[in-house]
Amino acid sequence: MAVAQGVRERESAPRWRSREAGVALIFLAPALLGFIAFYAWPTVRGVYLSFTDYDLLTAPDFSGLDNYRRLLTDDVFWNSLWVTLKYVVLNIGVQTVVALALAVLLHRLTRSTVIRGLILLPYLISNVVVALVWYWMADYNLGIINQMLGWIGIDAIGFFGDEAWAIPTIAGINVWRHMGYTALLIFAGLQTINRDVYEAAAVDGAGEFRIFFRITLPLLRPVLALVLVLTVIGSWQIFDTVAVTTQGGPVDATRVIQYYIFDQAFTRFDFGYASAISVVLFLILAGVAFAQLKLLRAGESDQS
Repeated sequence: MAVAQGVRERESAPRWRSREAGVALIFLAPALLGFIAFYAWPTVRGVYLSFTDYDLLTAPDFSGLDNYRRLLTDDVFWNSLWVTLKYVVLNIGVQTVVALALAVLLHRLTRSTVIRGLILLPYLISNVVVALVWYWMADYNLGIINQMLGWIGIDAIGFFGDEAWAIPTIAGINVWRHMGYTALLIFAGLQTINRDVYEAAAVDGAGEFRIFFRITLPLLRPVLALVLVLTVIGSWQIFDTVAVTTQGGPVDATRVIQYYIFDQAFTRFDFGYASAISVVLFLILAGVAFAQLKLLRAGESDQS
């Protein structure tokens, strides 16, 4: 009897597995279709268009590597890469430090959900709205920021009209909007650290700074690696703030690579060349993400 029952169980197991797989596919189908329609297919078509001369009005004309050869001698493209890199360094450097400080303060001093909501509030506002509000506030003639600077004897600053100030200003706006979200991601990582570790360090006489650099940072490495990958990829794709404020000016000082792609595709209707730039950007981001994960050892944790 036992042998017969075992045989029946083995025969019914594949049927149950196939039924579970079918149910899983039903639930996955909407997301899978969305991924194929809005990510996979556009990516494949974009790679194909990068090897063509395409202006949207006529059929794509295969041109081989011409678009990629053009990139090598395109000074505006290289300038856009340099401008984007400056923005990424400023944005990620300041945002990570500020978000880490906020997260540690939240973790050590308070766990109020109200304070967390207030910190996250800027992230819930549309990036276009945030950019426009800061654009008006930083206006050279009428902006409240320059009026406040005048009260303390500082001359008005062309935050968006000065080549030296434009990128730092845009980076500052995006730091203000995203630092709360980044802080909450880091705060979630801090909550996974066993509090006994802090208590043991305090008993041994370790101060706050020593605890932070010897315990908190090493144990946060996997979370920080994930946060840095997400924020760096997002920073390389900066577009909307530039589009509604400077439109790449003054004198290409804020012409980031995403805005250059937009300009080539939807202003000059050179979709083949825009696709080639997009492919290069994709390869850059893939390489940067891979390097970050390897250098930061994102898959390892110091927690036992």
